[in-house]
Amino acid sequence: MWFSTFIKSSIGKKWIMAATGLCLFFFLVSHAAGNATLFSSSELFQAYADQLHSHPLIVAVFSNSLLLIFLIHVITGLTLFFQNRQARPTRYRVTARAASNTLASGTMIYSGLCILLFIIIHIINFSLGNKGHQISETVTSLLARPTYSLFYIAAFLFLALHLSHGFWSMLQTFGINHPRYTALIAKLTLIVPLIFLALFGAIPVLIMSGVIT
Repeated sequence: MWFSTFIKSSIGKKWIMAATGLCLFFFLVSHAAGNATLFSSSELFQAYADQLHSHPLIVAVFSNSLLLIFLIHVITGLTLFFQNRQARPTRYRVTARAASNTLASGTMIYSGLCILLFIIIHIINFSLGNKGHQISETVTSLLARPTYSLFYIAAFLFLALHLSHGFWSMLQTFGINHPRYTALIAKLTLIVPLIFLALFGAIPVLIMSGVIT
């Protein structure tokens, strides 16, 4: 009973957001590492994808678990947003942060919804629309289109904005907020999102410029 009461509370929901956010962060790290093989060659990226999908059961369990975590994160985030809007007519904030980023904290719900839209389109194009084609061919074909590449880069700009507050909020929820680490955390909330933006954003740029074929 205590667990049910806890997850229904505001603090419990913040813990759910932090825990699911951490899982999604680790997925993002692994996804970035896999995509980074494109910087070497499309052949290496295809070999990585083939190796990954040579274990269909593992992929299915991982994909379904990731989908569940993502849905929990989205639903809990929306629930917190509307609860906070009802409690007070101000935008959602977890708490006052030492390293202020009012743009990121005040637009979490909107950047999150933009990311959700991107993921839906991403799955349709790269998973459902990948029938009969190698994934490396699909990637280079789609990202060679300027409109899709701009959409792809814009999505990761929103992700960087979302992460800049979400990463800090996660650490705060887990109690990692000692004054000794404030300066380091402030730097990480900028460095970590920028690393992901650079890694993912470079791919469409290099494909459009012909460096990756």
